[in-house]
Amino acid sequence: MKYQTVLKKMKTELNEKVQYYLDVDNDFLNLNQLLDRELEISFEGYQCLCCGKEKKIFRQGNCYDCFYENAAVGDWIMKPELSKAHLGIEDRNLEYEKQVQLKPHIVYLALSSNVKVGVTRKTQVPTRWIDQGASKAIEIVEVPNRYLAGITEVALKEYVADKTSWQKMLKNNLVDADLIEEREKLKAYIPEEAQDYFLANNSKVTEINYPVLSYPVKIKTLNLEKTPFYSGKLKGIKGQYLLFEDNTAFNVRNSEGYKVIITLK
Repeated sequence: MKYQTVLKKMKTELNEKVQYYLDVDNDFLNLNQLLDRELEISFEGYQCLCCGKEKKIFRQGNCYDCFYENAAVGDWIMKPELSKAHLGIEDRNLEYEKQVQLKPHIVYLALSSNVKVGVTRKTQVPTRWIDQGASKAIEIVEVPNRYLAGITEVALKEYVADKTSWQKMLKNNLVDADLIEEREKLKAYIPEEAQDYFLANNSKVTEINYPVLSYPVKIKTLNLEKTPFYSGKLKGIKGQYLLFEDNTAFNVRNSEGYKVIITLK
C-alpha cells in the first residue's frame, strides 16, 4: 500500500505503550501496527505548513519567509522567558500570542537521557513528554502564563539540564533518578514570582513506555534531502523518531513540510 502525505509531527496517545499516528491522505496511519514491517520512504518535494506553497522548508515546517513572519514560530516558542503578551506587547501577532501565552503552563522534570527541566502548556501534557522520549515525568510548577514558566526554567537550568541527549534517549541509555527527590532539591531555586505556584502536594510520576522491539546500537540519521529514497524494517518508535533494523533513525518532526510517499511492503 502507498500513502502520500506532507509530513507533520506524529500524533500520540498515552496508553500501556504509546500509540503513534501519522497523518496521511486525510486519514491516520497507526504506526504501531507497522512494527517489523518493511517501509519505503520516497522524498517528493516540499510544502510549507504555513503558506501551503511548494517552497523549500527552512525550519519547523515553514519556508524561509513564513519562518520569520508566522506568529506560531516566534522566538518565545523556544525561549518562553521572552514572552510579552502578559504585558500587552506584540511580537508578531498579539491576539495569537495572548491565546497561547496567557494559558496555564507547566514546568516539569523529565527523565529522557538524564533529568531535564522543561516548559509546556498544560494542555500539552503528556504530549510534550512523549515527543521528547521521556520515560518518566513530573509536574513541579503550574503558572498562569508562559513568561513565568520561562523564567522558572531559566532559573532551574542552572542546576539541572534543559536538553536531551537524543542519541542516549534513542539507545535507551537512561540514568535512573527519583524525580520527586529531584523536585524537592530544586524548590529553593524557583524564582520568587513563581514560588506560590509550586505543586507541593504533587507526587504523581507519569511513566511512559514506547513501542520498541529493539533499540539502535550505533545510530545513523536519515536526511531525506541527502537520501531521497530509503527502505528499512521498522523496529520501534520513540519521541518523534522512527527506528529501523539497520540502526537508522528518522526524525519525523524535523522533516515537517516534506512531501513523501510511504510504501508498506
